[in-house]
Amino acid sequence: MIVWLNGTHGAGKTTTGPLVQQLLPDSRVLDAEKVGETLMDITPGLPGTDNFQHWPPWRTLVVETARRVLEYTGGTLVMPMTVLVERYWREISIGLAQHAIPVRHFVLHADQDTLRDRIEGDTVLGPSSFRLAHLEPYAEAARTWLHREAEVVDTTHLTPAQAALRIAEAVKG
Repeated sequence: MIVWLNGTHGAGKTTTGPLVQQLLPDSRVLDAEKVGETLMDITPGLPGTDNFQHWPPWRTLVVETARRVLEYTGGTLVMPMTVLVERYWREISIGLAQHAIPVRHFVLHADQDTLRDRIEGDTVLGPSSFRLAHLEPYAEAARTWLHREAEVVDTTHLTPAQAALRIAEAVKG
């Protein structure tokens, strides 16, 4: 099984993912961003883009990587990764379904002011115009498709540990 943690930057995916993993027996965290980083390391580079998710190989490699890891280890993969383009989510979720891999899709949500405050106050990564630029695309995705496709966990007033517990309980229940 895959527990996919979606949501925009500042919602808590990176912090919550390992906490969910600790609560689910026989689980591992697979960060699909590492697949994108591998593609970014190809030289000479792939066609220019502002987001590696726009490269079709990223989406198929995420499916194939998750499938191969699950074949090898079994258990559950916790995958914290923002996917805001509906077509990309469909490619990934259909690809996983073709391999009979069940997915529990959660969206970690917070209101725009909270997200902005978290991004601007981030002491690890620092403020980021890239991360702030994704707030409106997230709001649009949430309004048009994303919240219909997932179980929404509002993290506005939750600690990462509280959010992880809600997700783990939902998966176990």
